[in-house]
Amino acid sequence: MSLDIKAEPILEAMLARGGQLAELFLEESFGLTVVMDDNKIEKVLAGVDLGAGLRLIHDLRTSYAHTNDLSEAGLMEPARNLAVLAEGAARQPAALKRLEPAWAFAVVKPPQGVATARKVELVRAANAAARAVDPRVRQVRVIYMDRVQEVRIVNSLGQEAKEKRVQSLLAVHCVAAEGAVVQTGYETMGGTRGFELFEEQDPGEVACAAARRAVMMLSARPAPGGSMPVVLHSSAGGTMVHEAVGHGLEADLVLEGMSVYAGKIGELVASPLVSVLDDATIPGRRGSSCFDDEGSPSRKNLLIDKGVLKGYMQDRLSALKLGAEPTGNGRRESYRFRPIPRMTNTIIAPGVDDPEAIIADTGEGLLVKKMGGGQVNTTNGDFVFEVAEGYLIKNGRVDEPVRGATLTGNGPQALKDIDRVAGDLGYSLGTCGKDGQGSPVADAQPTLRITRLVVGGMHE
Repeated sequence: MSLDIKAEPILEAMLARGGQLAELFLEESFGLTVVMDDNKIEKVLAGVDLGAGLRLIHDLRTSYAHTNDLSEAGLMEPARNLAVLAEGAARQPAALKRLEPAWAFAVVKPPQGVATARKVELVRAANAAARAVDPRVRQVRVIYMDRVQEVRIVNSLGQEAKEKRVQSLLAVHCVAAEGAVVQTGYETMGGTRGFELFEEQDPGEVACAAARRAVMMLSARPAPGGSMPVVLHSSAGGTMVHEAVGHGLEADLVLEGMSVYAGKIGELVASPLVSVLDDATIPGRRGSSCFDDEGSPSRKNLLIDKGVLKGYMQDRLSALKLGAEPTGNGRRESYRFRPIPRMTNTIIAPGVDDPEAIIADTGEGLLVKKMGGGQVNTTNGDFVFEVAEGYLIKNGRVDEPVRGATLTGNGPQALKDIDRVAGDLGYSLGTCGKDGQGSPVADAQPTLRITRLVVGGMHE
């Protein structure tokens, strides 16, 4: 079914008793998932989803409905049900005007045009590559996913946006064991790319990297505990900026009083060496798009400039409440969900230092090559992160690997304690969960040094 239905009557019906904004989000998506575990293909799941989300903002509140029925009658019913929730005079939506994207993301090989058997073959090859690294690799799980999402977003402001989004992803999780010691390794590749991604970059190398990390950690000694300098390598990915900084800069958390950055626009919240931006316009990255899920053009948002807080990530509702402009950060998992402020590609900007010089100038400390999971309290900024791959630094040299390390600290304080920032940049990717819905994101940071963090160790 085409998404090019007549939207004006639906918007008009939602505004029958007033409101600040009426919006119709139409979506058709196609996806495939292949999962291999324990040398067996566990799942080959393909699906098509079609539906519409209807939103009415009234009195700075959101009323939302969704449906799979895209007929005029099927859309009119929820539109009228939303309208009765407002209290005021009817409003007429503005005439629709199509917004043209300012750029285009090239997809060479749409995943729909690639046979499922070829995708299964790719998964099998990644599994075999990981297992061939070392006989101590006992378990390998490979997940391939692709998704083609077509959206049309129209609102009572007269704005109409259309976009076709393509996502591809491969994730490999390995478990290695020797005696009673068990370690894991995880690696991913993906982005707003088609199947050409897997022809330009060898999935087998991604699988091998996950397996090598799991095997290497078997011989790593337990991490020491204590307060020490920590060098985050660019290969560590952007977990720190995403969790310890990014969520606190999402405007809904600011409005709810759940952000340590609330009320600090114009204040120094980080080292002058640190600039943080959120940029959905970077070609190929997992959080990129031409428009957000409210039809606002995506853009590059400078959030922290040389340590000074410049702004928050806004959707339309938070912008109305704060008297600000939407920043292209209104995102939703699908038509079943209302949009909320979300990150896209969140980055600590590169500096000028040499990565090797930073390590050489760090007498003793911890080098983090890969971050694991973590938890953050956005209200006060306190965090705890796992280290998936870490090494001791001794006399300015990378020494032996350690396992079981955690990083404990406070986001704003850690940003202020950054005293070296290199000119490199490394990306990580994932799916960010918030309010029960997930969004594809990417994060990046250069190699940097935090003068002091509490490193938690382990005992055996």
